[in-house]
Amino acid sequence: VIPDDVKALAVPALRHRVILSPAAQIDGRLVEQIVSDLVDQTEAPR
Repeated sequence: VIPDDVKALAVPALRHRVILSPAAQIDGRLVEQIVSDLVDQTEAPR
């Protein structure tokens, strides 16, 4: 498994496991976008 594989599967694998806070829901945040942002901000191990 390479980092690109993990990035590609992160949203489908995690979206049903994340529960948004009421504040995030009111702000209109989407689980998919939050997971995607976290993946983008996380550096792949070497």
